Amino acid sequence: MSVIRVVSYNIHKGRSATGSRESFSDLRLGLYGMRPDLLFLQEVQGRNQQRISLDAQHESLGAALCMNAAYGCNAVRAHTDHGNALLSRYPILSHENQDISDHKMEQRGLLHAVVNIKDVPVHCLVVHLGLFAGGRSRQVAALVDRIKRMVPEGEPMLIAGDFNDWNNRLAPLFVQQLGLYEVFAVAPHGDTSPRLLRNSVKRLRDTLRTQPSPLAQTVHELGINGGARMTPPPRTFPAAFPWLRLDRIYQRGFAVRKARVMHGLPWRQISDHAPLFAELELP
Repeated sequence: MSVIRVVSYNIHKGRSATGSRESFSDLRLGLYGMRPDLLFLQEVQGRNQQRISLDAQHESLGAALCMNAAYGCNAVRAHTDHGNALLSRYPILSHENQDISDHKMEQRGLLHAVVNIKDVPVHCLVVHLGLFAGGRSRQVAALVDRIKRMVPEGEPMLIAGDFNDWNNRLAPLFVQQLGLYEVFAVAPHGDTSPRLLRNSVKRLRDTLRTQPSPLAQTVHELGINGGARMTPPPRTFPAAFPWLRLDRIYQRGFAVRKARVMHGLPWRQISDHAPLFAELELP
């Protein structure tokens, strides 16, 4: 059994919530205190030729946190570029960045890495979807197609990032087609006994097989005990006064021990998004 600490965070290119100052040093300290094993990061600057302090952010964070790093460049400007990054305390066996841009105004990518967690291959996908519903639908279709082609059915998977899905319309698709569950919908509410945690993956799998498909159209997800739970994901944007539910962590093959959104100081000053944290158990 492995317990894995997962964080998903849109870091706003290392600038504060208002963009008025650099916050990258505070970000490093905040993440260090969280002791993550897997970091799913969006709006990461891979190149900044104007400010060296904001250059190669995935490498800087990887060095500070003693983590391996993979970067997927999406948006290229004259002096900068940015995209998604995965940082892992475990070996990264492979990674590939797939362009899922829907139009020229928004460059978006899907970073797919395979991480070796104690000889178990875990597929980690970092996403940052577009601002328009039609584009998000096409990007999710590309995501589903990639998973069906490249992720074996029995292997654990994590998809995390900024989905821009404030209406939570994508969740039924992930439940029905991929067997993925949003961590806040399946986190224990009270009973955190080891027996429950060990059995949760089997219960979720059995529930997905036995429930008729219309159920997933009327609930956000299925609870850890097999029951329907209407709890939506938490509000994460803007970080100072969270109102929109933009960020997600979806999982398959794990038991969820806990999940929380990091509100308050220092997070509301570091980025315009609040980070998500989940503690997962890999049987």
